[in-house]
Amino acid sequence: MYAAPMTETVLDLRGIRCPQVVLEAKKVLRSLPAGGVLVLECTDPLAVIDVPHFVRQTGNALLSEEKSETLLVFRIEKKN
Repeated sequence: MYAAPMTETVLDLRGIRCPQVVLEAKKVLRSLPAGGVLVLECTDPLAVIDVPHFVRQTGNALLSEEKSETLLVFRIEKKN
C-alpha cells in the first residue's frame, strides 16, 4: 500500500512578532489533519524560543528548524 506524502501548509509570518506567531500557528494547526505539516516562515528572533516551546507544549513534533540570515523556518507535524 502506498501512502501519498502530506502536503505542507506554509504560513508566512515575516514581520510578525511573538506571541502572534504562535497564535497564528495554533489557529492553522487546528484545521490540519493528524500528520499534516505546517511550515512557519518567521523573522522574529524570539521565535527560536517560542515556537519549539509551543510545539512541545501541544504534543506536536518539530520536524526541522532552519535559519537563513534573518529568516527562520520551522516545520511542525500535527500529532493529534
